[in-house]
Amino acid sequence: MADNKFTRKHKERKPVVAICYDFDKTLSPDDMQAQGYIQSVGYDIKSFWAESNKLAEDNDMDQNLAYMYEMMEKARGRLVFTKDKLEEYGAKVNLFPGVEDWFERIRQYGLEQNVIVEHYIISSGLKEMIEGTTVAKSGAFEKIYASSFYFDNYGVAIWPAQVVNYTNKTQFLFRIEKGVLDINDQGVNDYFSPEDIRVPFRNMVYIGDSDTDIPCMKLVNTYGGHSIGVYNPDTKDKKKVYKMIKDNRIKYFASADYTDGSELDILVKSIIDRTSANEKLENISFELKDEVKKSDEAYIINEEEEKKESLILSLEDSSSFANTHTIISQLLVIDKWSNDQIKNLYKIAVENNQVNWILTDYDVAEFYKRLLENFDYSDENSEKIKLELES
Repeated sequence: MADNKFTRKHKERKPVVAICYDFDKTLSPDDMQAQGYIQSVGYDIKSFWAESNKLAEDNDMDQNLAYMYEMMEKARGRLVFTKDKLEEYGAKVNLFPGVEDWFERIRQYGLEQNVIVEHYIISSGLKEMIEGTTVAKSGAFEKIYASSFYFDNYGVAIWPAQVVNYTNKTQFLFRIEKGVLDINDQGVNDYFSPEDIRVPFRNMVYIGDSDTDIPCMKLVNTYGGHSIGVYNPDTKDKKKVYKMIKDNRIKYFASADYTDGSELDILVKSIIDRTSANEKLENISFELKDEVKKSDEAYIINEEEEKKESLILSLEDSSSFANTHTIISQLLVIDKWSNDQIKNLYKIAVENNQVNWILTDYDVAEFYKRLLENFDYSDENSEKIKLELES
């Protein structure tokens, strides 16, 4: 892989479990924009989304770009649309039961099972609002992938910087898989051998609530990972998760109750337990493959050594100039010799008349010059050869 300016994560000694979350209606009961912002610009929630969706439809526009535009537009004359202001709204976002201490508690459970647990957000919501939540400020997330704004020198939003929709969410799973987390790092396209993959898909968990999470859920499922659909614990409406189960989009579903001992808590801990055991087997498999590879390499080396010893013996027994030239042509393609082999080759050049008498012929001279120039070994015979070639 090519050198680059980005910091990457590399495979750990312990297995890594990456738990990836949607945000709205997965960690929070409602859309983040509907928990203060929309009301602050004088709109009711239903009207705001209806207008935003119509803007997208009328202009062949991405729905996420449409809502971002509407947020900026509706703020005119009412509030200064800054990063700090968005973080303020994020701080007011409600979270499902248990979310506040979930991330550290699950991380600690992982460590007890000899597993590193990392938490990632992959959301179509706003990164700046997510960063304003108490859990983000406490360092819960390894990385937040979400739609975001570009801000001017005064901190005012002036343009979209990143737009995350349901179809491009999957790219971030590949970044997590390879440890190539920066969104501008093209190393995500590099080839990684299976044993160098930091977070295999089998060790990924994706938690979401709706159709917008299906591409990620399907990708994780396809490669042996774990997808979980969650539903609101207050309404207990399971229609969406039932449909996702029927359509083979998720493996499991549970109430979005993140408290210790909840159904979701037990489920995720079971996945961590399984990962801990499974990765021990995977490591054994990689070790056995490595042993076979080293054995093959040793076999190749032994074959090469046998070939060299055979050529040296043939040169020693050569009884004609023609045969000597044939053997020398084969010796010329070899560039690695042990001191004992060099010693024998020097001795043959001095003692075997079929070699010594044609020592100054181009091919024979070329071979012995290479030995003299490229290897440190010298003895009485090498000095004789050097004098003869220089004369």
